[in-house]
Amino acid sequence: MRTATLRSFALACLASAALLTTGCNRNNDATPTDDITTAEDRTDDNSETAMSSEAAQMAGPTDPQVQGSTNIIGDADFRARFGSCATRTYDFNTKTLTIDFGTTNCLCADGRYRRGKILVRFTTDINRRTAGAVVTRVDYFVNDNQHTATRTFTDIGSGSFTVDVTNASIIRANNGGTHSWTASWTFTRTAGFGTPQVSDDVYSVTGSATGTNRKNVGYTATIQNPLIKRADCPKYFVQGTTVITNTNSKSMTLDYGTGTCDNVATVTVNGHTRTIALR
Repeated sequence: MRTATLRSFALACLASAALLTTGCNRNNDATPTDDITTAEDRTDDNSETAMSSEAAQMAGPTDPQVQGSTNIIGDADFRARFGSCATRTYDFNTKTLTIDFGTTNCLCADGRYRRGKILVRFTTDINRRTAGAVVTRVDYFVNDNQHTATRTFTDIGSGSFTVDVTNASIIRANNGGTHSWTASWTFTRTAGFGTPQVSDDVYSVTGSATGTNRKNVGYTATIQNPLIKRADCPKYFVQGTTVITNTNSKSMTLDYGTGTCDNVATVTVNGHTRTIALR
């Protein structure tokens, strides 16, 4: 049962990488450039949250509290997910999984180049059940952009969990600016808990992020209506809205629709709505 739950957990977080990833045209005068920059920066965060989820929920041992426990996924699956040059070690004494991409760029399955380390420290409750994990990074770069963050995953029961992001920044290469933020998300399981398959899992996602994008414009990204994630639609949210508001008094609303599994969404800016394709 735990394996099925963890697979669902990773699937839901991977889907969050689609949040605010749009095919907006920069030349469209109705779309504020500041908001597009923020949306792109948020996407980078969501991609790394998905990577953190994969690391915490699938790369480590089946039971971090049992010495010698076998890994959830085998070496071939691990390399397929994290790249052929990535390695993993587990320190039972500190309950810490280390995923090491090396000191030179490693091409990963998502087409990004990574180097450095992801550290996953598993946490427990009084019953010695794995209750979550704290995920950090050491000398970690994605496409030569340095990433720092502490992501805390917490099991809140019935297949639901929270993700809190603190001390987060992306320092872009070639003086491209720094994106810094904090975020808090809640994934509430609304269907599929307690069943062996993952295809019937459904999550309702709420939360917000606050930060400063790489052009030094402050923003708040808030889920206005819960984002609905279904396991039978692994790439996209099927419903819900998110609003980005920046300190230049501009805002953009992203609407994922009414339940259809597709890559179609709408963006509303200054009363103007256009249909977009999610990447």
